[in-house]
Amino acid sequence: MASSRFIKDTGLTARMTLTMFLLGALFVGLVVALMYAFRGYSLLIALVAIGIAFWQWWSSDKLAMRAMRAREVTPEEAPELHGMIDRLCALADMPKPRVGVSDMAAPNAFATGRSPDRAVVCVTTGILQALDAEELEAVLSHELSHVAHRDVLVMTVASSAGIAAGLLMRFTQFGGMGRSRNNSAFPAVLVALLVGLVAYAVSFVLLRLLSRYRELSADRAGAYLTLKPAALASALQKISGESAAIPTRDLRAGSAASALCIVPALRGGGLSGLMATHPPLQQRLAQLARIQAELSRPTG
Repeated sequence: MASSRFIKDTGLTARMTLTMFLLGALFVGLVVALMYAFRGYSLLIALVAIGIAFWQWWSSDKLAMRAMRAREVTPEEAPELHGMIDRLCALADMPKPRVGVSDMAAPNAFATGRSPDRAVVCVTTGILQALDAEELEAVLSHELSHVAHRDVLVMTVASSAGIAAGLLMRFTQFGGMGRSRNNSAFPAVLVALLVGLVAYAVSFVLLRLLSRYRELSADRAGAYLTLKPAALASALQKISGESAAIPTRDLRAGSAASALCIVPALRGGGLSGLMATHPPLQQRLAQLARIQAELSRPTG
C-alpha cells in the first residue's frame, strides 16, 4: 500500500496480490494456448495481448471519466471541493490527486488512475446537491483511501485480463471458423477457447470479490481518518435513497464505471451474490456502526 495515514489493511493487500497472481497466470495461459492453436500468428497474438493490457492501464483514468461524463476542474471552478480534498490530503499525508466533476443527476463518486500521480477523484453534480459538507467530506475520504491503498490501480490492471480474454476469445472464434477445413487444428482451437472462457469467468468472479472487499476497506479507512463514521453512514443512505429515485435509463449512463463508484450505478436483482460489485448497504452500515461505537467508547 502507499504510505499515508490511512489505516493499513493486510487483508486488502493479500487479496490484491492473490488476484493479480491468479489473473496473471490465467492471462499467460490464455496467450500460450492461443499461440499454440494459431502457430502462424504467435507474434501477433503476443503483441495484441500486451497492447490490450498496456492500453487499459495507460488510459484507465480517461476511460473511466469518459464513461461517467466527467471533466477535470480547477480550484477556481470548484473551490469548496478542492478545499475539502486539500484538507483531507494534508490530514492523510498523501499527494493531492486531480479533481473531477461529472454532470450526472445520480449521486455518486469514484476514484481512478494508473498511479497516485495520475489519480483523479471525481464526484457527480447529483452528490454535490444531495449531501451536506460533513457527508461529502466522508465520501471524499473514502475515495482518497482507494488511491492511497492503490486498489484502483489493481482493479484497472486486473480488469484488463478479463477484457483481453474476451477479445482474444473472439479472435479464437473467427480463427476457428477460418480454419474449419483443417480438422487437425480443431482440438487446439477448442482448447484455446476453453482456456479463454475459464480466464474470463475467473476474472469476473475475482474482480467482484476484490471489489466488495475494497469498498468495506475504504469505508473503514475513510471513517477512521475523519473520525466521523456516522457521516459516511448517512451519506451512503442518502446516496442509495437518491439513486433509487433516478430512472434506470439515466443510471445506465454510469454503468460502465459502476465498480469504481462508491455505490453501484445500477440496482436490482443482478447485483446480488457473485454478480455484486459492492457489499450490501446493511453490511456497510453495520461496520460503520461498530466503528462509531469504538470511537465513542471512553478511554482510560
